[in-house]
Amino acid sequence: MAIAKSAVLILLFALACNADKALKLPRIAGPDMFKNKNVAKDVLLPGEQIISVMDFGAKGDGKFDCTQAFMSAWQKVCHQTSGPARLLIPQGRFLVSSMYLSGPCTSQTPVTIQVQGYVMATTDLSEYENGDWLIFQKHDGLKIIGGGTFDGQGKQSWEYSENCDSSADGSCARNPSSLFFSDSSNVVIQGIRTVNPKGFHIFITKCTNIRLRKLKLVAPETSPNTDGIHVSHSDTVIMSRNTIATGDDCISMIQGVKNVFINRLKCGPGHGISIGSLGKYPDEEEVRGIRIQNCSLTGTTNGLRVKSWPDRYAGSASDISFSNIVMQNVKNPIIIDQEYECYPNCQKKPSLVKIQNVHFQNVRGTTTSPLAVDLRCSKLFGCQGVTVRDIDLKFGDAPTTSRCVNAQPIFAGLLMPPPCAS
Repeated sequence: MAIAKSAVLILLFALACNADKALKLPRIAGPDMFKNKNVAKDVLLPGEQIISVMDFGAKGDGKFDCTQAFMSAWQKVCHQTSGPARLLIPQGRFLVSSMYLSGPCTSQTPVTIQVQGYVMATTDLSEYENGDWLIFQKHDGLKIIGGGTFDGQGKQSWEYSENCDSSADGSCARNPSSLFFSDSSNVVIQGIRTVNPKGFHIFITKCTNIRLRKLKLVAPETSPNTDGIHVSHSDTVIMSRNTIATGDDCISMIQGVKNVFINRLKCGPGHGISIGSLGKYPDEEEVRGIRIQNCSLTGTTNGLRVKSWPDRYAGSASDISFSNIVMQNVKNPIIIDQEYECYPNCQKKPSLVKIQNVHFQNVRGTTTSPLAVDLRCSKLFGCQGVTVRDIDLKFGDAPTTSRCVNAQPIFAGLLMPPPCAS
């Protein structure tokens, strides 16, 4: 009996020690609710209830605090209805503070939020103890449509913004994102606009089967840390026909992101398209299967970038392709930077992030820097399986150059700048 009890205690101890690891299992996309469906077309379902925030006391004057009205309307749509239902935010200007719009819903999915009006965030940062503005979590089947606008009213908060990406110790407190999605699947965000967020426009984490279509995300070029779409720990994210002009990365993807497809993005101003920074935290999940094509970048401070920290933690990024990209006056058009926040003359230990199978093809346009292709890889691993094909980047009448450090890429096709030697 004593032996049996000891065995049980040992088993319980082992389970407790591995609980955190179990929680970190990567997310895998399940059945896609919207596959082979025309998500661009909005059709009322038979018997679908339309529940307006106005029915719960909201006033569209831009002054009255509509937070409680929005929460009550959401409660009705999501948790007090069994059939199909949609939340309607009609024409008007609606002031709301931070709130959860959580599932799972009892109503028939997908639940639709139709935004026709102009939704404004309150400006007092002390109200955002939840961390973000509008928080969507635990959904399986959600559509946000309607052509309306979410205004983060972030200008007053930007002076307090911290650059969390550059913070090596992870202690940084980021400003609230405007739209935050977590622990959700089968979500469509389409045809809406966000302006002047306090932090990111859209933050997606721990999600699967997400579609972002025909969005317009706008903030001043000088607004700090206002990434357009930021993705982490998510599988199967499709972005198409979005326009992003902001003060930081148009799109940023960090650890745990897999199977992302980006098509027909218009980016700029901003900091371009970034994968990373990687290797910042222990036990990072891999980044894999990123395909970016048919995009344009205008006046951005970076173009196509993969970045990782030196002297930090292990990680990996693989199977990444950039193709059919048009650039206009882009600084640092093509860059792999494994000396992030340490260049130049980095004396730290090399990055522990493995980068492999990264492909740049048919990238053309103009740059504001003579160094058009800059591949600076880890001395420990190098970059494996990198290809550079059909690159035509002009720097006025002066020649452009390329640099390869700890990388032996395969060059092919038309090349301007000429190939570099590692």
